[in-house]
Amino acid sequence: MTLLGTGDLVRAAGERGHGVGAFNAVLLEQLEAVLAGAEQADAAVVVQVSENAVAYRGALRPLAAAATAAVAATRTPASLHLDHATRTELIHEAVNCGFASVMYDGSRLPWAENVGRTREITAWCHERGVWVEAELGEVGGKDGAHAPGVRTDPGEAARFVEETGVDALAVAVGSSHAMTERRAELDLALVARLREAVPVPLVLHGSSGVPDGTLAAAVTAGIRKVNLSTHLNAVFTGAVRDVLAQRPELVDPRRYLGPAREAMADEVARILGVLGATGSAAAL
Repeated sequence: MTLLGTGDLVRAAGERGHGVGAFNAVLLEQLEAVLAGAEQADAAVVVQVSENAVAYRGALRPLAAAATAAVAATRTPASLHLDHATRTELIHEAVNCGFASVMYDGSRLPWAENVGRTREITAWCHERGVWVEAELGEVGGKDGAHAPGVRTDPGEAARFVEETGVDALAVAVGSSHAMTERRAELDLALVARLREAVPVPLVLHGSSGVPDGTLAAAVTAGIRKVNLSTHLNAVFTGAVRDVLAQRPELVDPRRYLGPAREAMADEVARILGVLGATGSAAAL
């Protein structure tokens, strides 16, 4: 199947009332796991490549080429998304590599600078038919990320969307990046207020630390795109550890990366079920 637009996947999910799983990949095996899990769940999926992943690999184009080829070889409806980009040149490269959407992260910038840069990048992307996500509020492995004072304000969110023209907004409602324990408490009432105030789909970052029941409730409250990375990394790495603990003599990476890929694929399928997306691919 050819790559689809992220906006199309999110729009269809909104019409059906479920969430869209957006899962990060650094390794080829993880990319394959995301697509295999989505096919297992018969659901669409957003394959995400982060700026940090690009830094690790040293280049964006090989991952983009691998993702495009992998999607073409599966029945899974999928889009390709650049996650947490802070560099304009990387966004331009991603668009030239066929990414359907980008997330520009200016959340650490002062308001006026965040608005100005986001508006400029959004206009450039829209001229090329690319969907843009941005972030407002403090989400992420930072001290105080669970404190009410760093949550996204509905009025500011509405103003930000109006002034920038973005297509989706990542909001701070209690989750935090890089959590390895699933104990985050979301402010679901705030999610509902944001949903009423903001005219574009809401995105939840740091979803790895959110329990299943809360993830499902967040989708019901108004979250549409759910980003998840650390939890899947933990599943992948845990499977590698288990295999090597049982067979320490192994040196062929296929013998331990294969089971890790299968474990991650199963968890992708399960999480898509939590989001209510199982069986939704037929609608695309």
